Amino acid sequence: MANQKRKALTDKSGEVRELTKADFAKAVAFADLPEGLRKTLSSRRRGPQKAPTKELISIRLSADVLQRFRGTGRGWQGRVNVALREWLAAHGG
Repeated sequence: MANQKRKALTDKSGEVRELTKADFAKAVAFADLPEGLRKTLSSRRRGPQKAPTKELISIRLSADVLQRFRGTGRGWQGRVNVALREWLAAHGG
């Protein structure tokens, strides 16, 4: 059985095929992976920007403002940036 070729999860265009019951039967829980592989997978982080376009700062925001932006899901910091740009444009900035 180890010699059987697995069916690719993606096609030539990169589209993921529909997973089958057999795919799920072969799946392994993250916690069951070897420790070295778990560390490798969990330590992956985005690398430094090649041409940074934003500056890392620390800012204090009201809890209600922060809650509203975070509540909009992933990308909330970018939406804060857009809101600030819109405010600047509206106020001659």
